[in-house]
Amino acid sequence: MTELVLIAEDDAEIAGILEAYFTREGFRTVHARDGQIALDLHRALKPDIVLADITMPRLDGWELLAEIQRRDRTPVIMITALDEDGDRLQGLRIGADDYIVKPFNPIEVVARAKAVLRRAGLGQTSAVIRVATLTIDLDSYQVKIERDGAMTTLSLTLTEFRLLAHLARTPTRVFTRSELVDACLPGSDALDRTIDSHLSKLRKKLEQAGGEGLLASIRGVGYRLAVDA
Repeated sequence: MTELVLIAEDDAEIAGILEAYFTREGFRTVHARDGQIALDLHRALKPDIVLADITMPRLDGWELLAEIQRRDRTPVIMITALDEDGDRLQGLRIGADDYIVKPFNPIEVVARAKAVLRRAGLGQTSAVIRVATLTIDLDSYQVKIERDGAMTTLSLTLTEFRLLAHLARTPTRVFTRSELVDACLPGSDALDRTIDSHLSKLRKKLEQAGGEGLLASIRGVGYRLAVDA
């Protein structure tokens, strides 16, 4: 089961950005707009990690952290606009696993969450996806394809890598173009034809490496990996 991230953040825009980036990296997410809702969701869903803003309604981040620590040992990353050493020390003293200051790079937040999960022994069981002749390493952003017993490394753009990894996570599913835009190009103004262009280039690279037929387009629907290729 993919790890569940509880995002406790009263700013809907920030929460949406975090949800998009975590989802793109294969996590499940749930959002709480205040500390009390976050506590209730923690009790009901038992998330694998919590991202908690400090200044939230009803229960603030410190109270949420203390309650979570009283219940179990769910990893918690504090996210705040307060860049004070005292706040940082307080969070770590109470039991926070990391402390991130706004404004932040969401890619860094995801990377630090992965590091916390690994330290807690809760990281994704495998950062490698293997499907058909493909091996996709999510940590090193490397893709290799096997042909005649030899492995060839593909040179992909970041967008091509994200598209391929997203398709590979559910290789039997057909994804629409709009779903691929939302998952792999969040917050962009990309159009369907942009996805077509990226996937056309990706298909050529796969074919050149011996992966003919791996990427299938389903007329009128979208794209999937041809796992029986």
